[in-house]
Amino acid sequence: MNSILYLIPALGVVGLIAMAIKSAWVSKQDAGDAKMQELAGYIASGAMAFLKAEWKVLAYFAVIAAILLGWSGTLVEDSHPVIAIAFLIGAVLSALAGYIGMKIATKANVRTTHAARTSLAKALKVSFTGGSVMGIGVAGIAVLGLGGLFIVFFKLFVPEGAAITGLEMKRAIEVLAGFSLGAESIALFARVGGGIYTKAADVGADLVGKVEAGIPEDDVRNPATIADNVGDNVGDVAGMGADLFGSYVATILATMVLGQEIDASSDNFGGLSPILLPMLIAGLGLIFSIVATWFVRIKNETDSVQRALNIGNWSSIIMTAIASYFAVKYLLPETMIHRGVEFTSNDVFIAIIIGLVVGTLMSMITEYYTAMGKRPVLSIIRQSGTGHATNIIGGLSVGMESTVLPILVLAGGIIGSYEVAGLYGVAIAAAGMMATTAMQLAIDAFGPIADNAGGIAEMSQLPEEVRHRTDNLDAVGNTTAATGKGFAIASAALTSLALFAAFVGISGISAIDIYKAPVLAGLFIGGMIPFIFSSLAIAAVGRAAMDMVNEVRRQFREIPGIMEYKAKPEYEKCVAISTKASIREMIAPGAIALIAPVIVGFTFGPEVLGGLLAGVTVSGVLMGMFQSNAGGAWDNAKKSFEKGVEINGQTYYKKSEPHKASVTGDTVGDPFKDTSGPSMNILIKLTSIVALIIAPHISEKDHSTTENRELKGPKTEVVAAEQAKVAQ
Repeated sequence: MNSILYLIPALGVVGLIAMAIKSAWVSKQDAGDAKMQELAGYIASGAMAFLKAEWKVLAYFAVIAAILLGWSGTLVEDSHPVIAIAFLIGAVLSALAGYIGMKIATKANVRTTHAARTSLAKALKVSFTGGSVMGIGVAGIAVLGLGGLFIVFFKLFVPEGAAITGLEMKRAIEVLAGFSLGAESIALFARVGGGIYTKAADVGADLVGKVEAGIPEDDVRNPATIADNVGDNVGDVAGMGADLFGSYVATILATMVLGQEIDASSDNFGGLSPILLPMLIAGLGLIFSIVATWFVRIKNETDSVQRALNIGNWSSIIMTAIASYFAVKYLLPETMIHRGVEFTSNDVFIAIIIGLVVGTLMSMITEYYTAMGKRPVLSIIRQSGTGHATNIIGGLSVGMESTVLPILVLAGGIIGSYEVAGLYGVAIAAAGMMATTAMQLAIDAFGPIADNAGGIAEMSQLPEEVRHRTDNLDAVGNTTAATGKGFAIASAALTSLALFAAFVGISGISAIDIYKAPVLAGLFIGGMIPFIFSSLAIAAVGRAAMDMVNEVRRQFREIPGIMEYKAKPEYEKCVAISTKASIREMIAPGAIALIAPVIVGFTFGPEVLGGLLAGVTVSGVLMGMFQSNAGGAWDNAKKSFEKGVEINGQTYYKKSEPHKASVTGDTVGDPFKDTSGPSMNILIKLTSIVALIIAPHISEKDHSTTENRELKGPKTEVVAAEQAKVAQ
């Protein structure tokens, strides 16, 4: 058993070594001329200034939360004060994951710009390698952190030579839930704060620069352009890195929590094989994602960048699927039982395959709804021909339609994985889906790097062919960013169901009965939370964007010579506006996810909290898909005009009236796809993890002598009598 225990963090170390090698390669690439390096320096320093300001606020939150968790760990038998340490480690590693992504992105952007002077192939290699540093680093830290902490807590709670009891394993894994809570908490604030930052700058740059002043998106004369490029790093890279780190950890944890309930005593690992399996699959997925990065390459200017990325993605999925079969056969006994459901090791492998298939289909469907040249985006382009309002209508329609197929795929995946291996099957399907996170994140992170590279090319006034190459990469990056968000929201749904099942087991309730009025009320409140969360996030972008618009207008008005390249804009003032606004505005949405389950759980009990979790999950998944896909489709509809589009027999380009309508749609879609939409998956999982953490404190096992306490009310005795009559 010890060999497997230590193999898991060792795989994480291999990932970090591969990350270091790739990072060193990116750093050695030519960063271009002095002008390019100066602009890249502005972006890097602005990104670091934001992270420092964000970390300062989050440090206070982390310390206070850790103290409360440590205190709560002394109150119930199932927990332990060491959960506070696990929480802090999770928070620090989540912040580190975002920092690694931001650091490499601010190096790779200008190097991609310089590489684009040579060829599209070289530009892709630099930008994708930068993205793979982030993907491999995030997955490596997660595997090392979870595997290492599991060893520490296993040794702490199960002394050498002692028998492994249910309570001891329960404590060890409950403490690991603190690690996941720390990771997801920081991820939520990083994603929301970064999303507010990037979209405030983007909207300000677009509305004043492109629409009012008629200058290109990343023109050096636009005071908001540096803040816009900084935003790509703090929102789409650092925020995304922390986001997927938290998602990765939560998925593995949910499977481990359910795995501890399985009777697998006939295995060769002391009954721990269902707990070890998700960590081992994550480690194997990391290794095969590293191998698959070698397959992402093109040779000619006309080669498809999207196809190259797809080859890498498919390679990682196929290799991980094959390796998972041998991992399952090696670890698991032939038959197991979980909550009365009997299944075999082959059934578990089928569930893993279902997870991989669901993740792949979700990405393909999202690509269809957001990619240039496909029906949904073309429909928005056509409706841009009749004005701004019809563009908005078209984008909203596409976003709503885009929820149908993913939900059917998700429902099929849930039913299929449950049929073969019960609730553990659902959880291990999510773990299988997330196994190739390193590759998924590499593909996702390459997009913001390419976007930044195009911005530096525009600001440096490089030849048109350079911007053409970076635009090619950026257009693909928009689609991969959207598919990554679809992938993340699908994993959130499966993971939340597993966390939900774990919560039900720990809290001592047998079911969530929506026939009870308080439970139904909890369901409605849970369904409302993603809406108010989105409202706060979008309104925050709107307020920050107004400040940005006013500042850009002021500079155009009060600083003579900007439009003639005779005066330099005050970039730092726009950077400061985005930084202050994002730090200020991220607090309220984050507080909702953390406080709502605590208030409901302690006030109304676990069953009503279960209703709230169900509402948050269903509503959040739909809102996440709708907003992310609508925003992605609006964005690529706008980008289509840069190459020229035909509407009713006439071709339109940038600065045309239909293009201006598409800019409006893109501006509306920006907070959808980069602020509130992608935050939904963190909201869903964070709410479930908070519920899991407080479950021992509100458990019905602790508050009632009966097996399952009914909700109290004035008519409890009458209802009980009626139920007895019905039973007779």
